[in-house]
Amino acid sequence: MRYLSTLLILFAIQGLFAQTNILITNPEADNVIKGNFTPANYAATNVINDKINIVQGIQNGVNSDSLHAYLERMDDFGTRNTGADTVSNVTGIGAARRWAFDKFLEFSEVNENRLLVTYLQFDQTICAMNQHRNICAVLPGSDATNHEVVIIEGHIDSRCDTPCDINCLAEGMEDNGSGSALVLELARVMSQFTYDNTIVFMLTIGEEQGLYGANAFSQYCVDNNIPVKAVFNNDVVGGIICGATSSAPSCPGLNDIDSTNVRFFSYGGNNSKYKQFARFTKLEYKEELLPIVDVPMTIHIMAGEDRVGRGGDHIPFREDDFTSMRTTSMNEHGDASNGVGYTDRQHTSEDVLGIDTTGDGNLDSFFVDFNYLGRNSVINGVGAAMVAIGPNMPQYDLVSYSDSTITVTITDQMQYPQYRIGLRTNTNDWDTVYTINSTVGTVQLPPGQWFYISVASVDSSGVESLFTNETYIIEPWLEVPDIEANVTGYELLQNKPNPFDEATIITVYVPESENYTNGAIEIRSLSGELVKSLPIELNGELNEVLYEHGFGATGVYTYSLVIDGEVISSKRMIFAN
Repeated sequence: MRYLSTLLILFAIQGLFAQTNILITNPEADNVIKGNFTPANYAATNVINDKINIVQGIQNGVNSDSLHAYLERMDDFGTRNTGADTVSNVTGIGAARRWAFDKFLEFSEVNENRLLVTYLQFDQTICAMNQHRNICAVLPGSDATNHEVVIIEGHIDSRCDTPCDINCLAEGMEDNGSGSALVLELARVMSQFTYDNTIVFMLTIGEEQGLYGANAFSQYCVDNNIPVKAVFNNDVVGGIICGATSSAPSCPGLNDIDSTNVRFFSYGGNNSKYKQFARFTKLEYKEELLPIVDVPMTIHIMAGEDRVGRGGDHIPFREDDFTSMRTTSMNEHGDASNGVGYTDRQHTSEDVLGIDTTGDGNLDSFFVDFNYLGRNSVINGVGAAMVAIGPNMPQYDLVSYSDSTITVTITDQMQYPQYRIGLRTNTNDWDTVYTINSTVGTVQLPPGQWFYISVASVDSSGVESLFTNETYIIEPWLEVPDIEANVTGYELLQNKPNPFDEATIITVYVPESENYTNGAIEIRSLSGELVKSLPIELNGELNEVLYEHGFGATGVYTYSLVIDGEVISSKRMIFAN
């Protein structure tokens, strides 16, 4: 696709000039992020740190009118392109970032100045400008013995078709005024509570030219050995109207409306800590929020790390091995291709807050749904809060039995009253999450051949930790095929999820290393027509590829493992719209 090729070329050119002189401009905030501080110096007069009050406080505190007001103010700055005006106090990226800085200060003042407001400054040539600044508000954690950092981020910059076009009016209300408003609102609401871990609320710059602001902060964390516990990236989180060219996997078609579904994107498949993070955040919504919300939301854990051919600010953190994911609206107005005939709003001057349908000079029909944006804000806020007050992850051993059960034995972090066991089979989500009341628990396994098990600690307040990486097991009570006797030594597993509607993970099991030159997964229609050939490297026991076909395909297809031109094994998979 033209837009993807253009971006890749641009990113490669910009990448010749890596970030340098990365620094937190507020020394106090710098020390807190690095863990060099005394938590008592930042303690609230009235400490609120229990799960129930935090969850209810975030749910009741997030205000759609506040989100509306932030977006209206961001709209006033005109284009927020990374290379736009930094001198004016009225328009451009400089005025926008100073306003955001002042909003963080305002929130801090009403919460005993507990938010430490700062810039993350770095030198890099982007759009002919040599220095750039993320805007950050740092809420110090209360536990000096476990200094981990939770990041809630969204990019504040905007753009039109050409990445460095500073003259095109790019108000960027959905992309990404919506994510910026979410970060601001969570800083306002969450700073009244106390968390074990430090939380950084961050608005990044340079996302539209190559994820540069996020990369700078991630590099700062690497350089300073900062233990990043989790990163919540929010990008395009307030729109509910589908465009004609929305990036797959996405919405059904032009003007489809969806205000009750949201997507979580994260990297990897089997044994991915990033997918585990997405599952955890969804679990917190289901168990803590769903019983008390007025409008239920459905969270979709997507197979891919992002939409096809697209990217976001969670990726630099993942590349540095920090746990991260992206929240995005179910419906997105365009794929940013901006070619001939492109009529969608994303990456154009039409990405505005709304329109005036009555001619009275006031917007009355909005493209950003403030209530929907509020619900997505609460989902993020509660997920981040539970990460920030949660206990340590355990370690465990598995022992299988012949009666379709498996026993989990906790071997580390054994001080907690309960533990949870996540069981997954054919989907991106857990099939079941069990709770056990001791360090040893036995659970029933459903019919199947392959299972994935992970475990979390639960403290005395009922807060669970992030879940461990998964351990895969083969059904212990059935006779497993003797793979070693197979002359190929490869087993092609059933794709997961299946059926699927946008992307699926195909896995090959290799119990012992095999000699080969080229490996591929070939997807074909039932008539034998080749749809896609995906290279696969077979370097470990479980080897996987992601197949993305986008929204709208239906029917049965086959997929085959092909080693050095020979078809080793084939299976069927179902596309379900």
